[in-house]
Amino acid sequence: MGMPNPVFRSKAFQAPVQRAKQEQHAGYQQGQTQQPYGYAGQAGVGANPYAAPQANMSPDQLANMYQQPSATAADTGRMTYASVINRSSLVFGLIAIGAIVGWTVASPMQNPILYFGAVVVGLVTGLINAFKREPSPVLISVYAAAEGVFLGGLSAMFDMRWPGVAFQAVLATLSVFVVVLALYRSGKVRATPKMTRIVLIAMVGYLVFSLVNFVLMITGAVDGAFGLRSGWLGIAIGVLAVLLASYSLVMDFTSIEEGVRAGAPERYSWTAAFGLAATMIWLYVEILRILAIFNQD
Repeated sequence: MGMPNPVFRSKAFQAPVQRAKQEQHAGYQQGQTQQPYGYAGQAGVGANPYAAPQANMSPDQLANMYQQPSATAADTGRMTYASVINRSSLVFGLIAIGAIVGWTVASPMQNPILYFGAVVVGLVTGLINAFKREPSPVLISVYAAAEGVFLGGLSAMFDMRWPGVAFQAVLATLSVFVVVLALYRSGKVRATPKMTRIVLIAMVGYLVFSLVNFVLMITGAVDGAFGLRSGWLGIAIGVLAVLLASYSLVMDFTSIEEGVRAGAPERYSWTAAFGLAATMIWLYVEILRILAIFNQD
């Protein structure tokens, strides 16, 4: 099943069966015929590449070869859950460092140039990383640091007006992540094609509403710090956004699992880390806004 997140659109994140069917179909279309190992046709065609070396090995050498431990995914340069965790730890560490900088010196009221500069850098690098076929550790790291500055400055501004709201948002975001991960690991929550289509439609609708609300706010057509998202309507829309972000986490977990099963190259661990970071940032901002609206009321 294809995931809607453009970060995970690469063939590397497809399930092994799905990828094998595609490659087999492509092979038939090109008129290719695969021969099994050991095929004794024309010399050098379809021959077992391991036959000649093994024929010259003694029984002891053969026994020693077969007693060697099998190569792991890490040994063969494949993506593993450990490599995803390591890259994700690095990405979230950069976000945390950037958030400290944003909290201390880069809030919109303290240093608007640095704050809005981080917003622009985070937006540009985020779009590049989202649609780039091959992951770039440098661009992903720049994105993480810039988004950290943005989150830190935004949190500082909100916390100055509503003390304690940033800490509550951090706890709530981590709690949602842990719950979604636990439900996914237990098998009680899975991404299905039908639900994914519904969520995609809802995401598009939410994006359109957010853009309209932003335009109305900057033109002065609506009052309030959150425009149309003020009051209980704003809280309801925020809850919907949190549910969408939570399901996006499920889709991210599904893509990562399929990538590991498909034997994706290890470099795609950076892609997985970026996808998780983007979803978590969205989730945190939505929760922070809900808490601010709630405290405002």
